[in-house]
Amino acid sequence: MSLKHNFAVMDSKTEGTNKKKPWPTKAAMTQVYELNLWGGSDTDFYSGEGSHLPSIVNPYIEALTLWLKRFENAISLCDLGCGDFNIGRQLVPYTNQYIGIDIVSELIKRNKEKFKIVGLEFQCKDISKSNLPDADCVVLRQVLQHLSNTEVQEVSEKLRNYKYVILTEHVPNGEFIPNLDIISGQGIRLKKKSGIDLLAAPFNLVIKSKERLHRVDLGPNKGVIETHCYTMF
Repeated sequence: MSLKHNFAVMDSKTEGTNKKKPWPTKAAMTQVYELNLWGGSDTDFYSGEGSHLPSIVNPYIEALTLWLKRFENAISLCDLGCGDFNIGRQLVPYTNQYIGIDIVSELIKRNKEKFKIVGLEFQCKDISKSNLPDADCVVLRQVLQHLSNTEVQEVSEKLRNYKYVILTEHVPNGEFIPNLDIISGQGIRLKKKSGIDLLAAPFNLVIKSKERLHRVDLGPNKGVIETHCYTMF
């Protein structure tokens, strides 16, 4: 997802006040792509530098590929928030089934037309509200960071249905206060000097074990992107 962090375009105002009024998440994320708020004005859909910058993407793909190759028999994977699929397309060959899910209808339609690979399917779903497909592993790559705490909690409660959860989040350098709430949409918690930690309050996700697969330091005050694998009970 994107490394850009402003909310202005998607925040409407409550009539007669200066209080920000949340948009429905589907509308907010659809607007991100329609207005190229994550860049990529020369492409039809663009999920941001976080999904395209080689210094971020290449080490991630290498780490995930090595992890998937650990299994003697390929596993099934459900990609929640698959975006423009620049990353997912490179992981499909190491799975026996790959399900890409996104909330933006036109994006899913485009992905279905563009990526035709055996074992690959796409579904349009709101991951906080819809039932999610069965799979061995679920991937959430810089997705929860764009959601409100209410929606993060709704997603978190579904993760116990998977054996493995691979979670990537953009968080501040060093220590930070986790899980400060935001309005779902384009931005993330970094501007509040916060980031998602599912193991901390209020989510308190219970896991069996945790392994860091990948980390990229973006420089002073730009945060780090970390990928962990949670093995669930």
